[in-house]
Amino acid sequence: MNKLVILLTAALLGQASAATLTLWTHFEPAGEVGWVKSQAAAFEKATGNKVVVVSVPFGDLTDKFIQSAPKGQGPDLIVTQPHDRLGQMAAAGVVESVDKYITSKVDIDKTALSAMTYNGKLFGLPLFAEAVALVYNKKLVPNPPTTWDQFLKIAQANTGNGKFGFLTQIDEPYRSYGFVSAYGGYIFKNNSGTLDSKDIGLDNAGTVKALSFLNDLRYKYNLVPEGVDAGVAKSAFVDGRLAMLYTGPWDMGDIKKAGIDYGITAFPTPPGATGKWSPFVGVQGIIISSYSKNKAAAVQLARQMTSADAQVAFNQAGGRIPTSLAARAKLKADPVVLGFGRAISAGTPMPNIPAMGAVWGPWGGATAQGVQKANQPYSQLLQSAVKEIKGNIK
Repeated sequence: MNKLVILLTAALLGQASAATLTLWTHFEPAGEVGWVKSQAAAFEKATGNKVVVVSVPFGDLTDKFIQSAPKGQGPDLIVTQPHDRLGQMAAAGVVESVDKYITSKVDIDKTALSAMTYNGKLFGLPLFAEAVALVYNKKLVPNPPTTWDQFLKIAQANTGNGKFGFLTQIDEPYRSYGFVSAYGGYIFKNNSGTLDSKDIGLDNAGTVKALSFLNDLRYKYNLVPEGVDAGVAKSAFVDGRLAMLYTGPWDMGDIKKAGIDYGITAFPTPPGATGKWSPFVGVQGIIISSYSKNKAAAVQLARQMTSADAQVAFNQAGGRIPTSLAARAKLKADPVVLGFGRAISAGTPMPNIPAMGAVWGPWGGATAQGVQKANQPYSQLLQSAVKEIKGNIK
């Protein structure tokens, strides 16, 4: 009997022995690195487990993980990975589905959940997200537009004499997707959560209308002059010479420093569109290695770091937009969280399948050509792009 008790006790002690988790992070700002370390310290204190935090450059993270994980040299978890790399990692078999560990998803923004889902499986816990929206100068735009007619009236009234009513970079496709979706275009057909890389909608009637609309912003409505890129547009807004800027949360630090009294709202439905504006959404989440020997502990740490309170602290450390609805509610007085949070919820995740790598170049080329001069052959440009995309998809 005593021998059995000793054996059982030894087994229990073995199960309860502390785990050592290796956490990779690409975060560089001191506040965000400090947040990671404070979360690790809190986890160590609560569980007795040890967390080793390793900094890995953002550009090296995915390839290094895919190469090292099967050799047992990778991390237990990564804080964080962009959702559009999920397909590549899932295809390599290095990322663990977390469905069996997560009992409730009601607090997670649905767009963010969709972004971290690949082939019907949830492959990470969303931490933050971003999307473009309409940032307006309240001094020039006391009441934000809710319709296209209101938008156009405000934009044109504020254009002239070195000032601008509306600016954005119209020759690249990331920003234009909200218009593509409004007119009925799409990248890959979404069949109940699974993207079909053989069904490409970038040359359909909706995408043709969207490209024509971008051209109209420059040549019909005379709002966006040639040569305007993202930097030029932001500078005009920061200088107080621009009424409405179409951008994402990455520009808000400079806008705040400039002391601009700003608001953030959705872009109104463009003229003739039957759908709603739905911008591209990028999500970054915490992923678990399928080769981790401490998956349960790694998930426990990931859940702690994506809790509402932790996301509030992360927002305060670096200004990122939480994916926790409860965290957003606690931060509702922050116009950046409120405005971009609504854009994220209304948005569409960038495709996370590997085939998306074949899309950006041809689509970007067609978009740039489509706004080079008035009345371009939009349909022809997009058909050529889709032909190239299909040829590039392996």
